[in-house]
Amino acid sequence: MADYTIIADVGNALTGLLRSGMVPEMLLNEESIGVCSPEDKGDFLLGLFLYDVRPSELMRNSEMRMSDRNTQKYPSMHLDLYYMATAYSNGDVKFRSLEEHKILGRAMQILADNSILDGQTLKPVSKMTEGAIGIELLSLSLEEKMKIWIFPNKPYKLSFCFRASPVELESRRTRSTKRVVDIDFTVQEG
Repeated sequence: MADYTIIADVGNALTGLLRSGMVPEMLLNEESIGVCSPEDKGDFLLGLFLYDVRPSELMRNSEMRMSDRNTQKYPSMHLDLYYMATAYSNGDVKFRSLEEHKILGRAMQILADNSILDGQTLKPVSKMTEGAIGIELLSLSLEEKMKIWIFPNKPYKLSFCFRASPVELESRRTRSTKRVVDIDFTVQEG
């Protein structure tokens, strides 16, 4: 069930995916990767910032679904989640930029290599199936990134953007239905 927690669940799945591919090879601590605003990154060395949520352009579901014999469920909403990934290094000034470049490069590689998540388990799968969530790296200009980076007194840091889509948010709304039990046919001669 893709309940209201699905946005947070996708964020957790993405951080888990990145942690499994970066710790301990690149980063020593799993807690150094997480969902955060670039304005308040805490101790994160790789932060995922959810900067936009939009209705999916590709998935528009308007059909009711049967949840049991007498109940129909209203259609789900499908969303596109837009993230900005930013690397931060606590290293010496001489090596900080190179460390951040390596972190970003590895994060991009992991997302590209695991570009499909199963919609139910949020684990990577090999091919797109119904309900799967695709991860797509976006090609944004520096100007577009600067519009996202709207934090006063925080200089822009090298980042990349990606989209997770479509993410299903199921409706909790239902309506009762009745089964057809009688049919009456009248035939007239004409």
